[in-house]
Amino acid sequence: MTQVILGENEGIESALRRFKRQVSQAGIFPDMKKHRHFETPIEKRKRKAMALQKQRKRRSRY
Repeated sequence: MTQVILGENEGIESALRRFKRQVSQAGIFPDMKKHRHFETPIEKRKRKAMALQKQRKRRSRY
């Protein structure tokens, strides 16, 4: 869990910036997006297959 403790003379803007940085470093947003909707096993396989195709296509360009 990400948490930010405000300093004595710290503004809310800087604390919010620190919080956003910690959340992005922890990788919470991609995980939230992934779990937003239920994904069936077939959909998972399709998504992974499409990612592999994209990766192979990118590698073959060079």
